[in-house]
Amino acid sequence: METVLVTGGAGFIGANFVRWLMANTMTRVKVLDKLTYAGNRGSLEGLPADRVELVVGDICDAGLVDTLVAACDVVVHFAAESHNDNSLRDPSPFITTNLVGTYTLLQAVRTHDKRYHHISTDEVYGDLDLDDPAKFTEHTPYNPSSPYSSTKAGSDLLVRAWVRSFGVRATISNCSNNYGPYQHIEKFIPRQITNVLTGRRPKLYGTGENVRDWIHVDDHNAAVWTIIQKGQIGQTYLIGADGEKSNREVIEEILRLLGQPDDAYDMVADRPGHDLRYAIDSTKLRTELGWRPTYPSFAEGLAATIGWYEAHESWWADAKQATEAAYAKQGQ
Repeated sequence: METVLVTGGAGFIGANFVRWLMANTMTRVKVLDKLTYAGNRGSLEGLPADRVELVVGDICDAGLVDTLVAACDVVVHFAAESHNDNSLRDPSPFITTNLVGTYTLLQAVRTHDKRYHHISTDEVYGDLDLDDPAKFTEHTPYNPSSPYSSTKAGSDLLVRAWVRSFGVRATISNCSNNYGPYQHIEKFIPRQITNVLTGRRPKLYGTGENVRDWIHVDDHNAAVWTIIQKGQIGQTYLIGADGEKSNREVIEEILRLLGQPDDAYDMVADRPGHDLRYAIDSTKLRTELGWRPTYPSFAEGLAATIGWYEAHESWWADAKQATEAAYAKQGQ
């Protein structure tokens, strides 16, 4: 039975990945998570104790990382500071976690010759014009626009350098925007869902025309495991499900699914440097590795996500008041 080390495994995508592994494989999992505000022990509740172990620690702790990497077969690196607004207020944690943390992991997998998969984002490519028919591909030049996306771009380049210079057995995936269960309510979709559920009006940046390419977290994580099993070492794969929606369309769909008027939201000042549009071309992943998304539409995945937040208020309620207070200080 393989042992998989999942960094950031108590965060949104990482916890869902651990749950996906429990449901679809026979692996054992060690989760390394610092349990910052974005990590939640509750996201791992109910998983088999003989297969999942949570280690609370920092990916920048070289000694701890070395010990954990030595005892595993595969490292999947989800851990990251990932909120654009937070990176604009204070970039320093993003430098430390996303760059120094990735370096620390790469040194450990180099020492112990372990398989490594690096989770990244489409935001490293910058943005596209709203009327541009193009999509991001594995050959799109990097053009990050925020402290968050620039540190993720830097971490990708570290991985590529360690593959080429030191023979590290690594792959990279850059994904479009994930949504689904266990996502912190500071993020766009769960914030708007929980706003409606708590009697608040949803908030929309600027004109709401900015476009994101959405993928359900389970489809993303199935793609990650496909890359780990079948991907070519040194290669990058883009993960997307053809889910382009404007932010306005997303808010209005949430309101409709919750039985509210589709104009029951407020406009707030736009985010500085707000990227216009992301769009993923996942042809390489689909044709070379045979992956396909299982959710047939964004609306179906969104309805399932809303149902999860309705049924799990105990998971997010404590964080809601603090999150909205922080946004209110920013006028958002």
